[in-house]
Amino acid sequence: MKVLITGGAGYIGSTICSALEDNGHIPVILDSLINGSQKFTEDRKFYKGDIDDPQLLKQIITDNEDIQTVIHCAALIQVPESMKNPSDYYCNNVIKSIKFLDHLRLSSISRIIFSSTASVYGGTDGSMITESSSLSPNSPYSKTKLSVEMAIKDFCHAYGMKGISLRYFNPIGADPKMRSGPSNKNSSHVIGKLSEASQTSNGTFEITGSKWPTRDGTGIRDYIHVWDVALAHVRALQNFNQIVTDEDPYTEINIGSGEGTTVLELLSAFEEVAGAKIQTVHGDPRPGDVAGAYTNRDKAKALLDWEPRFSLEQGIADFLKWIRK
Repeated sequence: MKVLITGGAGYIGSTICSALEDNGHIPVILDSLINGSQKFTEDRKFYKGDIDDPQLLKQIITDNEDIQTVIHCAALIQVPESMKNPSDYYCNNVIKSIKFLDHLRLSSISRIIFSSTASVYGGTDGSMITESSSLSPNSPYSKTKLSVEMAIKDFCHAYGMKGISLRYFNPIGADPKMRSGPSNKNSSHVIGKLSEASQTSNGTFEITGSKWPTRDGTGIRDYIHVWDVALAHVRALQNFNQIVTDEDPYTEINIGSGEGTTVLELLSAFEEVAGAKIQTVHGDPRPGDVAGAYTNRDKAKALLDWEPRFSLEQGIADFLKWIRK
């Protein structure tokens, strides 16, 4: 099956492409390369451009008439950046996505799997959440993701489309076969910052916030291996017609390990895997930071027949292997 992947040259999108190929599917990539890497498009059908370009989308559909499903990963994703410049985030993530949905509804592609985020829940108290937990996005980034979810849901009910939003938590690691991984250009992710701090004798890692309502006062997150995230998309594709129907054309599913890990616990795991001791300093929470949360996996198990395979330690090890490569 051919599948259109927007943002398919990015960290998560490229890993999804590999998982699709490993399971007998053919990814067709649409990416502007603003954040993606062209090396992740090699030996794959690739169209460079923006998701709101109607002529380009028409060309993609003409060239690939057998595409029935799109996996929509294209987005800006940095929370601190979204706090500083929300205009870019609403323009790129919301306005362009709605234009993209409009193009889709007038085309032959009626099925969409949306790359969403667990940050739509807010995660203010470090507790476990389910798909029915209250929604409270607290950054422009997470608000844009929820806005697109709402648009997809409305389009599905109004225009005969069908959609699944996968709300994943905190992807880490790299493709286990080392075909793709996170960019080293921007180390805003906590694993990247730990890696930077471990590489020099005087490097330090800043713990942003130590008074959260968690078991050790530091923020808690649900870290999920990026390959497990990619396989969840494959399962969503394979089970699509059983998950969403004409009567119930849209749903949301949490994708996470089901376990919460605090910053101090992550630090300890990283030190053990990397074989390095890291100096730490304590700082104030950044704009948009929250205590965090972790997920219940019941809906993903029931609808996707999916469970994570990789541990936190394996995610760290694969990240380090990718960076060294």
